[in-house]
Amino acid sequence: MNTNTKLIDTLIQIINSLSKEERILLEENLFFNSSEPSIEDLLNLAQTGNCFDFLASEPDIYSLEDGEPINGNR
Repeated sequence: MNTNTKLIDTLIQIINSLSKEERILLEENLFFNSSEPSIEDLLNLAQTGNCFDFLASEPDIYSLEDGEPINGNR
């Protein structure tokens, strides 16, 4: 494994010299920028894409009385 310790040290110095706002921007770009769609994008697509419209004509086969209650305290 070939590591470039000089480059890493320089990057650490640069990152340490950033302001709080610049660090936040860097973190967002490194960790939160994704090519995958966001949850909001997926929900919007499902809502506007009419892909679940068929469910409106499905019979309601379950009710609140079906099954056992979910107990959050296990």
